[in-house]
Amino acid sequence: MLIADFNYELPPELIAQYPLAQRDASRLLHVPVSGPYCGLQFIELGRLLRAGDLLVLNDTRVIQGRLYGSKATGGRVEILLERILEPCLALVQLRSSHSPRVGSELHFEPDMSAVVEGRQGEFFRVRFGTAVEPYLLEYGHVPLPPYIQRQDNVADRQRYQTVFARNTGAVAAPTAGLHFSESLLTTLQNAGVKTAWLTLHVGAGTFMPLRPEQISSGRLHGERMFVSEELCATIRQTQIAGGRVI
Repeated sequence: MLIADFNYELPPELIAQYPLAQRDASRLLHVPVSGPYCGLQFIELGRLLRAGDLLVLNDTRVIQGRLYGSKATGGRVEILLERILEPCLALVQLRSSHSPRVGSELHFEPDMSAVVEGRQGEFFRVRFGTAVEPYLLEYGHVPLPPYIQRQDNVADRQRYQTVFARNTGAVAAPTAGLHFSESLLTTLQNAGVKTAWLTLHVGAGTFMPLRPEQISSGRLHGERMFVSEELCATIRQTQIAGGRVI
């Protein structure tokens, strides 16, 4: 298997750069086991579900994990958070014209400094001069995917979260979940569709290019996932009762 096997054409003009005003107005393609494909709107999801089905949703919350700054030498640097290891220590992707050395100092607005402590695989360990999470909440940028060719804005802080986001830790949204609205979830609940939750923190590795060694090993980057015993029991009960788990 080759990386080229995964190539496909996606014209740039077909990639939306801004979300629709209404979350559940996006398009939904129904691909049945047999028969023709059917084009729907996401708000029609209830047509494909039935009472007794279980909808499992990812409640991860995206942290504003992108920072722009400079090295002590003046060169520009960009950081994308992978995860917070300690209150002041983070594992990050780091982009600059030259890879920084261990001990290098980085500077960010308004008056924040950080030190590169070392490498950990594809990532860098960076120690900040203050607690990372509250700093990112105030000064971090929304980590829009690379195919969104624009700077993030204030509206993205709300729209690049699902309406059910609650456990902070992801650097990218669980994309399909962005199309759910509060009203759609209420409609599904009233129709007898059950809802349950897990947490999978999408990591910065999702933005990395696919590498030959990943193809040969059959393994991609790792991500943190939290599944409760309660969810496992709910899934088993749904299957025993003949419901579907989505």
